[in-house]
Amino acid sequence: MEAPAAEPVLSAEALRGRLLRGLEAEHVEVEDTTPARCSTSFKVLVVSARFRGKSLLQRHRLVNELLAEELKHIHAFEQRTLTPEQWEKERGSLQ
Repeated sequence: MEAPAAEPVLSAEALRGRLLRGLEAEHVEVEDTTPARCSTSFKVLVVSARFRGKSLLQRHRLVNELLAEELKHIHAFEQRTLTPEQWEKERGSLQ
């Protein structure tokens, strides 16, 4: 009899690392938005060159596919996906 598969570690840092590695991201921000910080609701910003030439839906699918196992245990997930150029433009307008 096989042991049940272990649930993925759900934390802002674990998700951040997975997104950085899996999408070769230059910048990732992950915020646990669960009121008690119990890791069931997250808001993420991902900046990756892999998003170039992709629609918003395609970008979100890349993130969702990468985090498929984690998303089974997350109740709310908000994401912003930007190319490096969009990120630079956005940051420049804030300065």
